[in-house]
Amino acid sequence: MRNHSPGEGSQTGAYYGPESGTRWFGLWDGFFAVSYLVTAILLFLSSGSQVSHSIPIAALTLTVPWYAAVGRTLMIEDTYGPRNLVFAAGLVALFCVTTAFNLIGAFALFAVIPMLIMSLPMGWAVVLATVANLCPVLVVAFIGEDLGLSVLGVLPISLLSIALSVLLGLWIKRVVRQSKGRGQLIEELRRSRERVARLSHEAGISAERERLAREIHDTLAQGLTSIISLVQAAESEVREAPDQAVHHLSLAGRVAKESLAEARDFVAALTPPALRGGSLSQAVRRQAEGLIAETGLEVRCSVMGEEKSLPMAVSVVLLRTVQEAIANVRKHAKQARTVDVIVVFDQGGVRLLVRDDGEGFTPDGTQEGYGLRGMQARVAEIDGVASVTSSPGRGTTVEVSVPMTALTGEAVSG
Repeated sequence: MRNHSPGEGSQTGAYYGPESGTRWFGLWDGFFAVSYLVTAILLFLSSGSQVSHSIPIAALTLTVPWYAAVGRTLMIEDTYGPRNLVFAAGLVALFCVTTAFNLIGAFALFAVIPMLIMSLPMGWAVVLATVANLCPVLVVAFIGEDLGLSVLGVLPISLLSIALSVLLGLWIKRVVRQSKGRGQLIEELRRSRERVARLSHEAGISAERERLAREIHDTLAQGLTSIISLVQAAESEVREAPDQAVHHLSLAGRVAKESLAEARDFVAALTPPALRGGSLSQAVRRQAEGLIAETGLEVRCSVMGEEKSLPMAVSVVLLRTVQEAIANVRKHAKQARTVDVIVVFDQGGVRLLVRDDGEGFTPDGTQEGYGLRGMQARVAEIDGVASVTSSPGRGTTVEVSVPMTALTGEAVSG
């Protein structure tokens, strides 16, 4: 804690305001009340004239409203200004009046010294505490003979009291400083926790938006694209090939129902309909059959190795990858004639390849839309690796590799 002169008016309790101060100040209020009552009772029971009883008790009693109206607020708020010096001077004056008329009033030092230390910088507190401790010595110097006391008999006690007051002041200041430090750390911790909670909430919202965006792109958007393509094909065939037009419209209706089911399920974060009651390879084959029905391309779907039971999260990511790759074939693989969809199960994990013989492109990053980025983000979430290789005239290959470590989590029968 910095020591400010009373005239600086500096605020030092920014992190240790009235709310935190009143928590421990109730104990001090109790100590002050006990000190007052004990001193008042001793004054009342002491021998002497009526004046030696009434005036000291009156002066001592005035310290109560003086403390309650002025000093308590200053000590709780921990402000250093002119009011502090006024309060301390008034407190010492009342104490000196009490002691001047009855030396028993010196017991009030037990409350006066801590109040001086808590309301003033240490330098000023030591000065006024010294004045308060020397007050009984001065009283003995003037009227000690009447009381049977000598200055030499009282002075050592006062000097010891001054030394103890300084030590008490240093201890109190240290305790207050440590309390303020703890209060500051607690406040910073509270703010940090609030900031972490806010950031976590925002991250959760962002992740949920990303999830919904990926789901919409991989289900509704692709489903609508298929429906538009099928309806356009039916429109061109309705007169010349009505049976084929009816077939395309039937496919459009099926895709619409599947898209509606997907929409309902990804909102509820449930298992995709394509994976219900079947394995990943069966779901992949259905996607390949849908591409054949929509485009007439030659689509070869194969499964290599012994199919393993995959965690649902892995199956969903691989299925969404197939859907995205097939959607890209449908939209971008111009002049393509064949498409290979391969699922490989081996000791290293599971791999998925979707390869077409279209015109391809130069993978410089500019052709990568939201779908490819979303696919890569999905695969990264299950510790897999996704890559897209292509070159002009040589088609495009989408490959996803999921290591065995990602398959040892929750096992869901395929």
